[in-house]
Amino acid sequence: MSLDVSPELLQQAERGEIDESAFVDTIRTSLPYAWETISRVVADLHDGTAEFADNQTPPPDEKARGQLLRALASDSIRGALERHFGVKLAFQNCHRVAAFRLDSIDGATYQEFISPRAQVLNQSPLLRDC
Repeated sequence: MSLDVSPELLQQAERGEIDESAFVDTIRTSLPYAWETISRVVADLHDGTAEFADNQTPPPDEKARGQLLRALASDSIRGALERHFGVKLAFQNCHRVAAFRLDSIDGATYQEFISPRAQVLNQSPLLRDC
């Protein structure tokens, strides 16, 4: 299971729309490694002037890797994180998450990061089984 959903949030979902802040809080508490990694990347982005900031450190274990994969593979989780942090997230391999400024996603840097070429160049034998 990706998220530890409270009974209250489940009841909201069963009635219709849910409160996005409650959904974001569920992500934060259910996927703490992913939350911390993305929060750190976003903070790095906001602290600098570059178009993006990224994480290049592999997760410490498979549990952490799974959290990052679940967070970024789900359109609804990823979208909620992007709206919450005000960034566009991009992902390569099993750990290279990047946060881009929203005004840079039409630019060459973002387009290059999400390209098949960049994915191929980011390969390593160490990442073969991630």
